[in-house]
Amino acid sequence: MNNNRQNQYKGPIRAIFTGISDLFRRSGNELNLNSLPMLNGKKVLITGSSSGLGLATAIELAKRGAEVIMAVRSGIPEKGEEVKRKSGSEKIHMVYTDLFDLKALKILPSKIKEQFGTLDIIICNAAIVTKTSRQVKEGLDEMFLVNYFAKFLLINEFIDGNVLNTNGDQKPRIIFVTSESHRNPEDFDWEGFGKYQPYGINKAVSQYGYYKLLLLTMANELSRRLNNDGKTNCSVFALCPGPVNSNIAREAPAIFQPLLKIVFFLFFRSPKKASSPVIYLSASQDMEGIPIDYLFLMNRKPMDPKAVDPENGRRLWEISEKLRDRINQR
Repeated sequence: MNNNRQNQYKGPIRAIFTGISDLFRRSGNELNLNSLPMLNGKKVLITGSSSGLGLATAIELAKRGAEVIMAVRSGIPEKGEEVKRKSGSEKIHMVYTDLFDLKALKILPSKIKEQFGTLDIIICNAAIVTKTSRQVKEGLDEMFLVNYFAKFLLINEFIDGNVLNTNGDQKPRIIFVTSESHRNPEDFDWEGFGKYQPYGINKAVSQYGYYKLLLLTMANELSRRLNNDGKTNCSVFALCPGPVNSNIAREAPAIFQPLLKIVFFLFFRSPKKASSPVIYLSASQDMEGIPIDYLFLMNRKPMDPKAVDPENGRRLWEISEKLRDRINQR
């Protein structure tokens, strides 16, 4: 990826205009939602589903017959009732999930399995963009925790706890909502991994892209580990939904909020429209048996080579496990 593309996400203003321009440069060979099968009998867990893209995804999957488990920190029970009302389905559940509480995340999968049984689809959607760095009690950066590390911990607990349904008519699917900004970082900061480093608003967007690079690198390594016997045991998918008219920029300075609301409304996609690639990856029969794939909007697109490199994946996985073990020993 050339330096021009990398520089396009290095500040909040550049990132906004890059997102808008990406919408106008879309390929004509888009996938579509026509003829997708219903998801009757499928159990889907969605993190960060009380607003924005996650909420729209919950509604659309419920319309398709899925039993939806909303893993959220807020909006209980009113957002669940909204999903029921808009989807016409009563198969909606809400589970309090705090991605900042690592001890609670460790036992969450067993609670899910005990209450609902095994899952067919897990959608890791929750994400944040903070205006500056913030340190959580474990000494980690808040965006690092929510956008990458909590997902690593949670997915491993789901796998180790046998919470994925491996006996269904289709293979289970794990779906990560990521970002094209994963292409922005020039390299990995292996020495600084997990270490809190202060940053301001101008660097916050580039840090967001870096954590998305970590997430996609982890997704590739996860697929290699789950599907290392020559067959697909669990599909691992990722996507960038493009710019979404959501509240992800709620921490932007107050002076810019009115302008951002106008720009988001006029140029960004509605959460319902932006959910299309998530719905496709969840339901499409064409995705059955594919070990890993990435969609940008509704087009297949190669991930940044750094995310696909097996050596990067192995190294990231190992240092993530070491960080997890250090935290567990405290």
